[in-house]
Amino acid sequence: MKLQTPVDSVSSPWKIGYDHRVLMLGSCFVDAIARKMGEYYFRVVSNPTGTLYNPVSVARHIDLLEDADVAVVTFGTAWVYEDKATGLVVDNCRKRPASDFIRRRLTVEDIVTLWQPILERYKDKRFLFTVSPIRHVKDGLHENQLSKAILLLAVEALTQRPNCLYFPSYEILLDELRDYRFYADDLVHPSTMAVSYIWERFTDTFFTPQTRLEMDTLHSLWLDRHHTLLHPDTPEAQAFLRHVEDKAAQLARRYPGLPLTNE
Repeated sequence: MKLQTPVDSVSSPWKIGYDHRVLMLGSCFVDAIARKMGEYYFRVVSNPTGTLYNPVSVARHIDLLEDADVAVVTFGTAWVYEDKATGLVVDNCRKRPASDFIRRRLTVEDIVTLWQPILERYKDKRFLFTVSPIRHVKDGLHENQLSKAILLLAVEALTQRPNCLYFPSYEILLDELRDYRFYADDLVHPSTMAVSYIWERFTDTFFTPQTRLEMDTLHSLWLDRHHTLLHPDTPEAQAFLRHVEDKAAQLARRYPGLPLTNE
């Protein structure tokens, strides 16, 4: 008896490793995946200027890619707000009155026309596109579906390039994990369990077996550092802390360049 509709596994011709610098831009879903990568000490930067939801805002901040090897780009919505005074799409309305903006929905052509020159400019970089599975319910459920369809079609056009891939986080949550037990209390954002499941699918796709072994080693340091000490002043606790820092020093020598300094 089948109780799920599994999403086909993604085949990736290129992988992400500890020698890569990763830039993650887009909706709050990309921040969730970035936090998971941080637990394994990947060299990752996520939304350094704040969360971005629409393709225009993401494109505006892509210049940070100069120092990265891989860009993970997550589009959240095709709806944008243009400032009436400047005609520019804003990243955040910052609680200004709605009368200050014009709300409109991007077209597939809008997105593709904007992003094709970016992909040409950075053709030596690797791009991983996703569409956020988080529904923008304030737009209305039907409007959200139209928005996501536009994003999916745009990403399909953009990922025809050999340096661009699509990861189906949207389909994994909405089709494979089609149950409200995989959502947070707001019934919109994915639960911790869902994020972990999508993360496992992500690692299966983009990390080699060797990288995954290294991940286990480095994650053990993260777990040690986040272990709660009930009696931190005892000799045993102090010995444990010295052991953790010794482990960090050893790993720093083994993996130079990784963000292994104490949190």
